[in-house]
Amino acid sequence: MALDTDTEPNSLGLPKPPEETRVVVAMSGGVDSSVVAAMLAEEGYDVVGVTLQLYDHGAALAKKGACCAGIDIHDARRVAEERGFPHYVLDYENIFRDAVIEEFADSYLAGATPVPCIRCNERVKFKDLLETARDLEADCMATGHYIQRKMGPNGPELHRAADPARDQSYFLFSTTREQLEYLRFPLGHLPSKAETRKLAAQYGLPVADKPDSQDICFVPDGNYAGVIEKLRPGAAEPGEIVHADGRVLGTHEGVIHYTIGQRRGLGIGGLSEPLYVVKLDVESRRVIVGPKEMLATRIVPVREINWLGDAPFTSQAEWQLSVKVRSTRPPREAILRPLSETTAEVELLTPEEGVSPGQACVFYETDGSRVLGGGWIWRG
Repeated sequence: MALDTDTEPNSLGLPKPPEETRVVVAMSGGVDSSVVAAMLAEEGYDVVGVTLQLYDHGAALAKKGACCAGIDIHDARRVAEERGFPHYVLDYENIFRDAVIEEFADSYLAGATPVPCIRCNERVKFKDLLETARDLEADCMATGHYIQRKMGPNGPELHRAADPARDQSYFLFSTTREQLEYLRFPLGHLPSKAETRKLAAQYGLPVADKPDSQDICFVPDGNYAGVIEKLRPGAAEPGEIVHADGRVLGTHEGVIHYTIGQRRGLGIGGLSEPLYVVKLDVESRRVIVGPKEMLATRIVPVREINWLGDAPFTSQAEWQLSVKVRSTRPPREAILRPLSETTAEVELLTPEEGVSPGQACVFYETDGSRVLGGGWIWRG
């Protein structure tokens, strides 16, 4: 679709009237993406809803709290029917398994703590689905993520959501500049989730009161180990629980049942000091435990970096910024030292506990809301 540059920009920043602007909306079946689709349809945009079937939804029909289960496909279809725009369900099961689930299993078995939602955004939603949106001749793709896209002097920038409690920037750090040109996030400026639900009620959406999804979509009830055992039979091999000083304290039923920083459920009661998992030695099948102070980390190696700053990443020896090493933690001041275009060392000015390989390290402006990119923590 050709753009008329003389026309005043519409609400999505495109220089054409809404009725001539096709928008593909990624619909998960939840309240957020449903509101985005309804809002844009109400404004007169040519909306096309797309829902991805990411895994066997027949097995998921009875499961609630997952973003792409069968019931969610049904809910997305209902919203599209009631609001009068086309809706398609795309079978991405094989792509999702290859790009997300297999790596999740391998990385968990290697003793890491993976974040599959980031890989799903990076490799499925913002890659294959985005290409599908282009094939449908859409001018842009909109999602229900809580993050803001703002125009800066050098093009579109990624910013944290207006509501810190809903901000999803940690899960979207790998969004590239090219993708950012095409993506839109209409909910990022809202002050709270209550506003989204109010809009859902206003549009009369059947999902207005639907609960938010809590789990990773393919991990029922947060039972990571159960999923890994199904994907990799025999993965839960027993081994020893060893104190950092070398004492053998007990046995375990598989390294996959433990994560860095874990304190509860270690099965080594009767000790005078509280102990935490400080390392997972996969090769020797050992779970290493120690006192809390052993969890404190100051230097964090990061790779696969996606840089969204204005100046080239390697143009400075050091960057003063803030970072998040877990989605649930606030940004902390740090020094970022590039080692190459895609690798770096992060020095935390205040040591953090429970920094784990497999998690993301996301970069932010110290005195602002801008997301400067991020990378993957890769060794303990």
